[in-house]
Amino acid sequence: MSVRSTLPPSSVVGPNPKPPLQAAEANPIDAQLTQRRSRAARRRLLTIYGLRLLFAVIWLGGWELSSRMNWVDPFFVGQPTGVVARLWTWITDGTALGPLWLQAAVTMEEAVVGFIIGSILGVIFGIVLGRVELLAETLSPFIRAANAIPRVVLGSLFAIMFGLSLWGKAATAVVLVFFVVFFNAFQGVREVDRNLIANARILGADNRRLTLEIIIPSALSWILASLHISFGLAIVGAVVGELFGATAGLGQLIYNAGHTFDVNGVFAGMFLLAVLALIAEGLISALEKRLIKWRPHRVSGEIPI
Repeated sequence: MSVRSTLPPSSVVGPNPKPPLQAAEANPIDAQLTQRRSRAARRRLLTIYGLRLLFAVIWLGGWELSSRMNWVDPFFVGQPTGVVARLWTWITDGTALGPLWLQAAVTMEEAVVGFIIGSILGVIFGIVLGRVELLAETLSPFIRAANAIPRVVLGSLFAIMFGLSLWGKAATAVVLVFFVVFFNAFQGVREVDRNLIANARILGADNRRLTLEIIIPSALSWILASLHISFGLAIVGAVVGELFGATAGLGQLIYNAGHTFDVNGVFAGMFLLAVLALIAEGLISALEKRLIKWRPHRVSGEIPI
């Protein structure tokens, strides 16, 4: 063993040693890059919000101006100021059916019940039929026939079966939600990587573990994507059910406004439904981010809808 080999590595250097790049020198560069990206992201966000505000001002301003200048008849299209006035009257004085919050709560209850039941049934049937090919081929013509039926008209049937109770409206929402979630869950199961399934079987995974740990997590993106669409359909089902017969709810409120030629009341009810749908969309998006944290972040250039 030579004397050189016994020296510590730090003492064995060449004639003109080059010191390694220190972290203190690299950190300012990374910090500046992070700051530039953060400023660019803030500018983009402000631009988006500004364009959204501009679009809303042009849209509502054009609507108000055209109705006030009698370019269009306000009796048929209403006015934004009239819609706001109708909303304020409902909030302060209540509606003909009772307090406004009660009407919104009734519709949301019907929509949420139908959404939950329809989503659960859609996920279960989608996964089962996606896993059992013989069962899928057997039930395929019946499912396609049921999907071809205009499901909105079933609201009258459910009104006869369940009367004016909550379940008549919820049943219409269930039917609308079920098929969207079912087809997405079914396709999500069919799209799972077959090599991944084969590897799991080689490692000894049985059908239960394969379904719970491979199939369902892989199809989760498909399922959650369907939920974004489904809640809007659940609200449609609840409103349609209320149009066929109800004593309360935003659908009944819109129905009464239409029959009294109160077009501002119709638009006010539609606005409230849109607000409820956006709140539900936000909750579903938060659930999606929590359940699939493993999904890559949105890349630059993709536009979220």
